[in-house]
Amino acid sequence: MTIFCSHCHRPLQAETSCLPRRAEQAHGASKPFRSTKSASKARRDQINTELHALRSLLPISTQEKERLSYLHTMALVCLRLRGAHLFPPGPVLAAELLSLLPGFLLVLSAGGKLVYISENVSQFLGLSMVELLAHGDTIFDILDGQAREDVHKKLLLAQEQPGREITFVSEMRTSKAFRLQNGGNQAVAVRGHFMVPHWPASPSTTAFLALCTPVAQLDADHDTVSQDNLFQSTHALDMRFMDVTESAIYHLGYLREELIGRSWYSLLHPEDADVAAAQHRAVGEYYAHTHTRLLLALSGYT
Repeated sequence: MTIFCSHCHRPLQAETSCLPRRAEQAHGASKPFRSTKSASKARRDQINTELHALRSLLPISTQEKERLSYLHTMALVCLRLRGAHLFPPGPVLAAELLSLLPGFLLVLSAGGKLVYISENVSQFLGLSMVELLAHGDTIFDILDGQAREDVHKKLLLAQEQPGREITFVSEMRTSKAFRLQNGGNQAVAVRGHFMVPHWPASPSTTAFLALCTPVAQLDADHDTVSQDNLFQSTHALDMRFMDVTESAIYHLGYLREELIGRSWYSLLHPEDADVAAAQHRAVGEYYAHTHTRLLLALSGYT
């Protein structure tokens, strides 16, 4: 019996077909395998090389550079670029001048991004600028979570009116050693305003400049502190004296009985009244207790 091919109708010697076998087709159609591992590794090596080069250019100590991750390195580079964009290179504020400030300097972009933190921040928070940036690159990343929304609203309000000064009080992140020594993070009074370093004005050319001053707190053993160093007072919400320690006479020149019921504002210099009122409101919003030192003589202001 003759068997014909179902495709070309020619006689076949066996049960085969003139069509190419599927296996042969698949083998003929397949392309040679090319690995991309070497190309991916080359790209990673190139990226790592560039990151190492960027890290070497950062103006920080060698020890800090060695601890930086790639992400941390990029965050620091972005901070420096934002600062260079807003403020062209100029004279650097010397460490001697920073040591005279009652706090540290803070500069933010219009969106709340960190642009500059003065090097003396470690004296007040126990963390360097590099260590603070590890928590995030915005002001909200270094503030207490409960205060972030209020701070955001105040920054938006101040941004609408450049030059208008705002004040707020919030806890800022601190080092573990600082928290163990002081029982928690540091409350800081932030006082500043938005400005336009160069025109035309736009969100990218607007910066918030502020002085951050720690809110003084008495030690747990304040009863043992010399009366020549400080006094403690308790006030009503309108800042009238409700109670004050006898040591107030060494600082204010008034007896305790003379101060009870008297307004704290009556002891201030008239030029400082507006600033004191703004800080009073900020502290009231934060529900913090602060201790203010005044130098006043019976005969007048000193």
